[in-house]
Amino acid sequence: MTDKLDAALDKADTNLDASVDRLFHLLRIPSISTDPAYKDDCKRAADTLVEQLNALGFDASAREVPGHPMVVAHHPGPKEGADKVPHVLFYGHYDVQPVDPIELWNTDPFEPTVVGDGDDAKIYARGSSDDKGQLLTFVEACRAWIETSGDLPLKVTLLFEGEEESGSPSLEPFLEAAKEELSCDLALVCDTSMWDENTPAITTTLRGMSSDELTLVAADRDLHSGYYGGAATNPIHVLSKIIADLHAEDGSVTLDGFYDGVEDVPEDVKRSWEKLDFSAKDFLGEVGLSMPSGEANRSVLEQTWSRPTAEINGITGGYTGEGFKTVIAAKASTKVSFRLVGQQDPDAVAAAFRKHVAERLPEDCEAHWHPHGRNPATQLAWDLPELQKAASALTDEWGKQAALTGGGGSIPIVGNFKRQLGMDSLLIGFALASDAIHSPNEKYQMKSFRKGIRSWVRVMDALAG
Repeated sequence: MTDKLDAALDKADTNLDASVDRLFHLLRIPSISTDPAYKDDCKRAADTLVEQLNALGFDASAREVPGHPMVVAHHPGPKEGADKVPHVLFYGHYDVQPVDPIELWNTDPFEPTVVGDGDDAKIYARGSSDDKGQLLTFVEACRAWIETSGDLPLKVTLLFEGEEESGSPSLEPFLEAAKEELSCDLALVCDTSMWDENTPAITTTLRGMSSDELTLVAADRDLHSGYYGGAATNPIHVLSKIIADLHAEDGSVTLDGFYDGVEDVPEDVKRSWEKLDFSAKDFLGEVGLSMPSGEANRSVLEQTWSRPTAEINGITGGYTGEGFKTVIAAKASTKVSFRLVGQQDPDAVAAAFRKHVAERLPEDCEAHWHPHGRNPATQLAWDLPELQKAASALTDEWGKQAALTGGGGSIPIVGNFKRQLGMDSLLIGFALASDAIHSPNEKYQMKSFRKGIRSWVRVMDALAG
């Protein structure tokens, strides 16, 4: 450990009470981005961050966009050798979800309340975990460096969004307009979780999505099943066959070319997953299931983190009301989503699904399509040097090997950074599954906040090295 790193870690600890005060000040601002009634509060949150960052020595400003302001801040990095260190972009969001239903909160959602002592304490407030507490772990880590060394070990740009919880409508155009200013060597995102309360994690994969709503239309009206049954095409039968044929007996997806761009996870990463404290039985048992489905001979973690899927999200057709109505439906519909990994092409998957349907469509049936989104997957190179450096820094702080995990869902900003700014992203977060984000009684562990700050101190030092 270098003297500078040691001093910054010590400063992070001695600053903790003041860091918590600054977090509480931000948490008291009800920056709910989805509700126009809180527009002024969103601006107040942005201005608060700008004020704090400028006082730290950043060049910070709130940029006007059609929605809530974007906070952008720059720090030149070390006084000597700035041209030899990486330039990182750190992203977080200061907006929060609505608090409804308010009657289920045990405390005022915008008056932070601490329950417990020391590292076991929990900070209850809307935004404590998602994402104000996470965002400030990095800001406070910067503070620890600046107050001990007078500068940062890296060149740092900060981007704090105010519309993440309302779909980020201003983000893509803003990134395009500020492309030159925001393009860096690497993005750092703190909006994810640890593996457990003692095991840090870096999310290395995020599945993409290709989703469609398909409606099959046969007769020009619902038909009497006694009069027409056996002679008339039943679109529910046709749809059932189409859906059934999406999977083979071994659980694999049958679309032509579906697995193009899918690579197996390296064996050493698989072994690290096997060492995690994870029980497939418990994971499924929590939702009343017992047997893994999906591709045969793949672990549950592989299935949810690194393998593509085809899922039926809804089916409608015919009479579904109370009682019984003997009709042959005129139409039947389904909503289908494909979770994608690796280099799978969302457009190619959508085209393959359309071909799959066309090949099974009888002459008396028409297919009508309503697409619902196309997003590629995000995957870090397993041998990315920055990934290894950050994982080592987290391991040093927590005393447990950092888990290189996968994400079953998507974080759109990561795709934007890759497509628009050409940057990979390290997703390092300190939230816990128990933090109740988006729900009443959201909380953040004091341990997550304290060691999150210390973790970023170490990660910045490791990336600079």
